[in-house]
Amino acid sequence: MTEKKIRILMAKPGLEGHWVGLLVVSRALRDAGYEVIYGGNMRPEMIADTAVQEDVDVVGLSILSANYMQLVPETIEELRKRGKGDVSVLLGGIIFQEDIDQLKQAGVAGIFPSGTPLGDIVDFVRKTVRQPV
Repeated sequence: MTEKKIRILMAKPGLEGHWVGLLVVSRALRDAGYEVIYGGNMRPEMIADTAVQEDVDVVGLSILSANYMQLVPETIEELRKRGKGDVSVLLGGIIFQEDIDQLKQAGVAGIFPSGTPLGDIVDFVRKTVRQPV
């Protein structure tokens, strides 16, 4: 019997067009053996719907605009409404240090500011996300 791979939805909440970080992190996670579903730009409701449809274990969000303090909690709330409050939500991008505690209290499992080594992100997933049964 083979182990089920951890499934990760990668998305950009909102309409910003900064794609490089999302693509690079998606590739690093895929190369590490995870199944990556690339969502691109999506509203919080769409992210939650896709997380349910794809039965993901992790939702990775990439944001380079200042509206992450609105979009991230909205996304987490939409996940909870759909019964996916147990997924690990990861956030990467330009994140101000003074917002990190509030984001963690909102339910973000891991925060990776721009410049975080890819290996750190992969290691975080490996150490904190349980292998699905």
